[in-house]
Order: sequence, then structure tokens, then C-alpha cells
Amino acid sequence: MDFELNEDQRAYRDCARQFAASEMAGQAALWDAEAIFPRQMIGHAGELGFCGMYVPEALGGLGLSRLDATIVFEELARACPSTTAYLSIHNMASAMIAQSAGAEVRQRWVADLAGGRKLASYCLTEPGAGSDAAALTTSAELCGDDYVINGSKAFISGAGATDALVVMARTGGAGAGGVSAFLVPADAAGLAYGRKEDKMGWNSQPTRAIGFDQVRVPRSHLLGAEGDGFKLAMRGLDGGRINIASCSIGAAQAALLSAQAHMNQRSQFKQKLAQFQALQFKLADMQTTLVAARQMVRLAASKLDAGAANASIYCAMAKRLATDTGFAVCNEALQIHGGYGYLRDYPLERYLRDVRVHQILEGTNEIMRVIVARHLLQHAPAEEAL
Repeated sequence: MDFELNEDQRAYRDCARQFAASEMAGQAALWDAEAIFPRQMIGHAGELGFCGMYVPEALGGLGLSRLDATIVFEELARACPSTTAYLSIHNMASAMIAQSAGAEVRQRWVADLAGGRKLASYCLTEPGAGSDAAALTTSAELCGDDYVINGSKAFISGAGATDALVVMARTGGAGAGGVSAFLVPADAAGLAYGRKEDKMGWNSQPTRAIGFDQVRVPRSHLLGAEGDGFKLAMRGLDGGRINIASCSIGAAQAALLSAQAHMNQRSQFKQKLAQFQALQFKLADMQTTLVAARQMVRLAASKLDAGAANASIYCAMAKRLATDTGFAVCNEALQIHGGYGYLRDYPLERYLRDVRVHQILEGTNEIMRVIVARHLLQHAPAEEAL
């Protein structure tokens, strides 16, 4: 096992860190306060390849590994967790199209998605199907050469501001096996976008419900084969879980560095905060848990890259650990700042609001525990379950 980054990974890290500092950090508070979706900045990120990290180079992407991408997402999230989280979703949707679409659809869409000239949303969740994604009811019926889609989706990131929708809809019977995936142009007739949700965090990206009323897409817009949709969705979520975990790690790292600086600058009772042992211990615990969570994320990414049979379990464990740790570290950093941490003059309260939802989306952390526990309980106690 080699825990050090290789030369290429250090280059990706440095490029992402420089981009975050120059294009994101100075604007992130404004994007949050005024609910601005920074489309121009995302386009610039696309010019560096950050909108097509998993897309093969032959199709206009970078062709990076999942491990490589976690390093990039962590660096970007140090400046703006909200916008970086949208980028992770866009990358997930773009990769699904690149991997599963037919040649005609790939040629029309993938290069523009990978370059950030077009953006994508991922449409799985429904008003009545959140954690129980296999219970979705949005339908797609083949009528001649078109599929006709009816139903609704909820909590869709980027909805109303993106160009393509990756939509999971039911083409067969009940359960996971009846679900298929489609690319739906975001301006298709019959689509209706709900109001922009007023959220606690993630304000730099719009979130809306989407209604589908007799929305027609050509048969060629089916991703994979009929019945593959749930499998494709879950495969995408494995990557999505380590991506959102990386966003939590990045935000927590920025919060920790802010707390470290504050402790060396702020004095109380004629001493620097850095001289109080209680705060020293707090800072040490924050650093220790953050390093552990980062290594768990990178281990899960390595499992996913290797195609390991238990990769999904590691992704679930990494997502649970990193998003819980990220929120806890941001919360402790805010506490160390005292009243200043509660002000919008400092980024701590924004980090805290943005990372809170990471414990909910891409599968709640309770569902992550269910995934891990079920796997463990399928093995005899004498076996090595993982």
C-alpha cells in the first residue's frame, strides 16, 4: 500500500487548488448569499477537464480514475463545497452518458458535457421514492420509435439551469429490474420545472422538482438496455458517494485550517487560544478524524477503480464516515471561532450549511449503515466479511 500521491495526482491537486483559489474562493460567499449558479466559472472548469473527469479522452474527457477525481473534488470544495458538489453530480451524469449511450447520442452530447459547454442533472429521486429508489413510479412507455415519459422527480440539482437530464423511469414491472435510464434534453416538450427550492445550504446551485407530461424522447436516448437503469443508477451512486465524501473532506480541511489560524491569532485571558490545552486536544482530534476519513475515501475509490466485488460496501462506509466527520469538523471549527464563526464575514457558517446535506443525499447515512450491516450479516462470523 502506498499512501503517497504520485506525480500525476500531485499535478491534478495543484491545478485544482490554483483554480479554486483564483476562480472560486473570492466569489463563493456571493454565490451563496445571492443564490448565483456560476455557469461561467463551471465553463472555465470544463476547459481544464473538470466537467469530464471520468469521460474517456477519446470523447473529450480526462479519463481519470475515481481516486484521481477525489483529489480534485477535495481541493475545489475547500473554496466552495456547494458548487463542487454540483460538479460531482454533473461528472456522474456525464460519465453515465459516455459509458451507456449509443454512438449517435455520445457524438451529439458527450464532448460538450465533458467540456462544460453543456451541463447535466441526475434524476432519480421522486416525491414518494427517496431512500427506496427502486419504488420509483415515473414511467416510460415505448410508442413507435419514441419513449413517452410521465411522472415527477424531486430535489434535482441544477434543474432549470442544465441542458441534459439523466432520468430513471419504469419501463417494466415493479422493483429494480423494471427501471431504465434515459437521456432527456432539458428543453423537451412536456417538461415542467418547479420553483427553485429555498434551502439551508447549497445555494450556488438551483434545486427544483421536475414534472414529465407526455415527454417524448427517441428510442436512441435509452442508456444501456431496458431494465439496466437501476444498475446504472447504483453504479453511478457508488462514485457519487465518494465524490460527495471528498467534498465534505475538502470543506472540513478548509475549516480546520481556519481554526488553526484563529487559535494562533486570538487571545483570551492574556493567552493565545493555541495555549489552551482543551483547544489543542480539540484541534488534534479534528485532524486525526479528518485524516482517517480521507484515507477511507481514497481506499473506497481504489476499490472502485479496481472493480472489487465489495467496492459498494467500501463506498458506503466512506460516504458515512467522511460526511459525518466533515460536518463534525466544520462544527468544531465554528465553535473555536466563537461568535465570529457565526458571522457571514467568515466562511465557517457557509461550510457548515453546505456540508449538512451531504449526510442526506447520495443515500442517507442511515441507508449507508443498512448497506454495510446487511453485507456483514450475510457472512458467517468466522469469515472475513470485507
